[in-house]
Amino acid sequence: MHAELTPVIAATTDWLLAAFPPRAGAWHAALARVQARQAVCVAAWLRYPTALDGELLILTGPGGSGRLDWLVGAEDRDEPWRTWVDEVVASWAACLLADVTLARDAVAALDEGDGLVPDMRRLCDPDAADGRATPLLRHPDLVGAVADLHRAELLARVGRPVAA
Repeated sequence: MHAELTPVIAATTDWLLAAFPPRAGAWHAALARVQARQAVCVAAWLRYPTALDGELLILTGPGGSGRLDWLVGAEDRDEPWRTWVDEVVASWAACLLADVTLARDAVAALDEGDGLVPDMRRLCDPDAADGRATPLLRHPDLVGAVADLHRAELLARVGRPVAA
């Protein structure tokens, strides 16, 4: 992972959890955060695969959560961290959370032949506790509006056919 992606990963993870909150309780919150962070990490690594990509992101800025906030009806949009949200990364992460098979394909796309693919078990092989923790975040219909924003680009990136 490129250090440049850290603020984008943190902010985009926070945005997903604010937009699609986990069930109540510390255990559910922790499981939801791990799943969201894994999805955002995979999405960010696919979107910005080189250190130069990460540096250009920091130079130009990720764009913020404005359109995403409008899309999900978020009311409090003045927090400074929202400027670090990357719309494409959030959309791709929503796609991955809603489709385990796509998540597995995306993680496989990270493998550059060195066998050093990160462990993304909570994202790619969620158990019943993971599902209970994230009933909104993993529901294809509920995250659909966000996921649909940039789904075609993600499908192309992982080598899946894009429906016309």
